[in-house]
Amino acid sequence: MTTVTDLYPSRGTSEAALPRQDPVVWGAPDTPGPITAASLQAYERDGFLTVDQLINPTEVEACRRELDRLVADPAIRADERAVVEPHSKEIRSVFEVHRISQVFADLVRDERVVGMARQILGSDVYVHQSRINIKPGFGASGFYWHSDFETWHAEDGLPNMRTVSVSIALTENHDTNGGLMIMPGSHRTFLGCAGATPEDNYRRSLQMQDAGTPSDEALTELAGEHGIRLFTGRAGSATWFDCNCMHGSGDNITPFPRSNVFIVFNSVENAAVEPFAAPVRRPEFIGARDFTPVR
Repeated sequence: MTTVTDLYPSRGTSEAALPRQDPVVWGAPDTPGPITAASLQAYERDGFLTVDQLINPTEVEACRRELDRLVADPAIRADERAVVEPHSKEIRSVFEVHRISQVFADLVRDERVVGMARQILGSDVYVHQSRINIKPGFGASGFYWHSDFETWHAEDGLPNMRTVSVSIALTENHDTNGGLMIMPGSHRTFLGCAGATPEDNYRRSLQMQDAGTPSDEALTELAGEHGIRLFTGRAGSATWFDCNCMHGSGDNITPFPRSNVFIVFNSVENAAVEPFAAPVRRPEFIGARDFTPVR
């Protein structure tokens, strides 16, 4: 068995901040693609990139109809891939949507989407995770501050920071309805979190994350250094962000729903190995083991 060096130890007895060991943009500066050189430089600096309109209103409407269909389907609600709010029991997320919906499968393969991922990661890519997130009004809960890579490294076995996420808005993202928040520049520091990973941790973490969450002290230091950016935009806009960005979102207590489709692309040259800090792998609908490139 080939041993893979753990560049980013986490889930130990104490919290530790480590400098990033990997590039942010893996593609060459002259790699063709839909992202301009200036935007790639901004992504490398900040860890994120916004697109005012990634998909058009007609495509947004088709995605919203599909989201509504999936949420209303009793078979989807009964499926393990559906996560419900702990209090309201409304569906919060549906995972692996690119496998259960042709609409979202087509979106993943759209060159406006996958082309950007290839350009950033400098290789062919596969889908490590996909889901729709639903934040209905009046009390939908948020996602606490975290780095996705910390979880994907510790619990899914992704060796390197060669993964990018895109959140495509399917409803208006106001500054009040639980939008995405990112600490710009935080992607350059890996925060190894304290505490062992419980077996089947994913069942709890999908509703309320506990293992792999930073301390208040570490978050205060990061926010003091980098600040916090809140992302707003109309339906069809998108935010691309690096896997190691410290990010989160608040509760939605407004009447205005916030829904998005979330796609995680990983380089085929960064395929998952065994988890670095968890007793078992997470299910494949959360952390894929099919490394087939998106075509």
